[in-house]
Amino acid sequence: MGAMPSPTVVLVPVWAPGHFSSMLQAGKRLLLCSSGSGISAPFTLTVLVIPPPMDSPAPALTSEASSQGHCCEMASGDGGVDFHHLPAVEHSTDLPGHPSEYIQLYAPLVKEAIAGLASPVAAVVVDFFATPLLDVVAHDLAVPAYVYFASTAATLALMLRLPAIYEDVVSARFREKRGFVDVPGMPPVPVASMPSPELNDYSWFVYYGRRFMEARGIVVNTAAELEPGVLAAISDGLCTPGGDRAPPVYPIGPVLSLNNKPRGDDHECVRWLDDARPPASVVFLCFGSRGWMDAAQAREVAVGIERSGQSFLWVLRGPPAGSSPYPTDAELGDLLPDGFLERTEGRGLVWPSWAPQAEILAHAAVGGFVTHCGWNSVLESLWHGVPMAPWPLYAEQPLNAFELVACMGVAVELRVCTGRGQGNFVEAAELERAVKELMGGGKEGRKAREKAVEMKAACRNAVEKGGTSYAATQRVVQDMLESYAPK
Repeated sequence: MGAMPSPTVVLVPVWAPGHFSSMLQAGKRLLLCSSGSGISAPFTLTVLVIPPPMDSPAPALTSEASSQGHCCEMASGDGGVDFHHLPAVEHSTDLPGHPSEYIQLYAPLVKEAIAGLASPVAAVVVDFFATPLLDVVAHDLAVPAYVYFASTAATLALMLRLPAIYEDVVSARFREKRGFVDVPGMPPVPVASMPSPELNDYSWFVYYGRRFMEARGIVVNTAAELEPGVLAAISDGLCTPGGDRAPPVYPIGPVLSLNNKPRGDDHECVRWLDDARPPASVVFLCFGSRGWMDAAQAREVAVGIERSGQSFLWVLRGPPAGSSPYPTDAELGDLLPDGFLERTEGRGLVWPSWAPQAEILAHAAVGGFVTHCGWNSVLESLWHGVPMAPWPLYAEQPLNAFELVACMGVAVELRVCTGRGQGNFVEAAELERAVKELMGGGKEGRKAREKAVEMKAACRNAVEKGGTSYAATQRVVQDMLESYAPK
């Protein structure tokens, strides 16, 4: 009779680039810990890949992703990781756009896939958008279930808190963008800094906050040093009134995909930075996988950055084509003021396509980052000690921006106008002011630069052996293995 196969931990990510890549890297960190930390029963990793909705192509799962540097790594059996691609399910083309509604359609296939695995299942980890699958994982299959939270502990605290304050949040005061919201562990959060989905989508936040309570644990892509206040508030039960404490939270971050490729095959943007740019002299402007600008906004940025006198590297994307949510390569002549490129030649570079953000942030010449505040981008910036000017666009990014300025102190404020139709409009004078502050001599900028250096050390220490995130990873792996009982 042969030996029983090693247990496996099943990951159920979603297709969005910032979620898929982050969860895969987190899983590999758990896998490494299980096999290299003296734990007696290392496990393997099984990834259930849910195809994206047909009208929402996902870079994380397409060839486009490889060219853009997203972490696909879809080769089955590579390094203890097996990928199982679930078949597409029929769905109405007018299915509401929230990812959790689409994921619910996959519950039977997820249940069948997990039940059919040859290896015994020690645990299942679902992306927080996939919490509807807790019904089949934790209840039908009775497998220990964990949630992977790719965003901040502050956003997690808000979701845990929302079931108790939902009516107040959706009141007229909230709709009029007045007042403050109580997020335990943070200063009072201005309503304008709350996550930006339409109000009826907050019902999903409430749903997540309730369902998280059923998980065995919540794995968060943060570090104890980055968000001590909100992590303590969650642990102390301040986010879940009524006496019920949230499941254990495991801050294992920063979880990043850092491509340490050899020099010599550098992107043109990196080569431009190599060309005699003094240390910390260039401000980098980049707005994530969905960030783009129309001509009115691009011209404001151009005027502001030119007036600042600052060296810059600006990744400027054009509007999406068709039904795709992803930007196109920009036609610079249509977006920029006449003569801008000629006047700033040598001092700045406007790049109209995808650029290797992590490599650019790692470059010594980069001294500041104007960012959309996606959490993966924030963590990359902190990992390299680069202070920020936050320009949030959607989702939880306004709350991230508030936290970076008011709690972490690693960013200077960039005032964003929200009443101009498309919203999130930044005027030239405001961008000029923020860039000068970020890169120059004001008190706010000096504080942000000093705190960014501190957070760089904190992030790197956290994931090293003996660090807080290293210890949290060990704890969650140990918990998974202790909960595993071969049948």
